[in-house]
Amino acid sequence: MSNADQLRPSDIVRFYLEAGVDAALLDEPVNRLTEVKIKHDVAASVKSPLIASQVVPHVDPATAQTLEELKTLIETFEGCGLKKNATQTVFADGVAGSRVMLLGEAPSRDDDINGRPFTGKSGQLLDLMLKSVGLDRNSVYMAHSVYWRTPGNRQPTTEESMQCLPFVKRQIELAKPEILVLLGGVSAKTLLSNTAGIMQLRGQWTKVLIPGLGELPAMPTLTPDYLLRNLGHKRLAWADWLLLKAQLKIN
Repeated sequence: MSNADQLRPSDIVRFYLEAGVDAALLDEPVNRLTEVKIKHDVAASVKSPLIASQVVPHVDPATAQTLEELKTLIETFEGCGLKKNATQTVFADGVAGSRVMLLGEAPSRDDDINGRPFTGKSGQLLDLMLKSVGLDRNSVYMAHSVYWRTPGNRQPTTEESMQCLPFVKRQIELAKPEILVLLGGVSAKTLLSNTAGIMQLRGQWTKVLIPGLGELPAMPTLTPDYLLRNLGHKRLAWADWLLLKAQLKIN
């Protein structure tokens, strides 16, 4: 006789109680295979409003003929989850058509509030860095690699950066800079399709292919935020900015 045959009903009840099963939901057993089929048939015949609302409409950056049109497209774009928790879209600052375009990593809390990139303490430091090589906000154009603040000011994920990349490239194309300054590892990796860290990429001229403009010279360097946390690396950034100054032939 097996052990199962020797079990008394009280033993089985005790086993289930010890396992946490203390209630019977139905008096009769249910054929779960039939239930699954019924649910599947119902799901196939009824379109869920929740699923329908999650369909992201296609937005083509190439349809924008001006920067203002591109900004409007980005504000209607629902394909990046960062937008849900941001106060507003942070598009650009400075003057389009300038020789230099700066591309940062992501809007800061101050940027999210002000609606412009590079504000707050990091913006103040950037202003000093620009001034040190004969530039200012009226002689450059600036944006970020994503258009919305990240939760907790973390770095954007690769997925988030790639979701915004077609818009960023179109923004560069419409702004028509001669030189790109890639501030931080996120913007450098995204635009250069390179997985190396910013310490390996910084201080070296490279090329970024932009539709309509061809290959633009690009200088990866450190972000103002990073320099505020690592004051000893300001000398590295200074060396990079001197290379930019030489490229621009500024006295």
